[in-house]
Amino acid sequence: MEKYEIQVENIKCGGCMNSIKKALQAIEGVQTVEVWKETETVIVEGVANLYHKITEKLASLGYPEKGNNNLLHKAKSYISCAVGRLTA
Repeated sequence: MEKYEIQVENIKCGGCMNSIKKALQAIEGVQTVEVWKETETVIVEGVANLYHKITEKLASLGYPEKGNNNLLHKAKSYISCAVGRLTA
């Protein structure tokens, strides 16, 4: 079991947190997911070699690693946020 702690961009609310948790929990090998809005940190526990899958999924949702933000990621994060609010 490995622990991945990733600083991301664009976490604004509970909707964002919900979208992130649901998407990451769907990755095979992921055991637990914690999302911290205040520090924009995502902590995932799971099998080895998941880092790339986790960061790819986060970026596709609009929550890239710190320092990799752009207009497209920001737009995607608003969509993910809205979906997260509707499915909470």
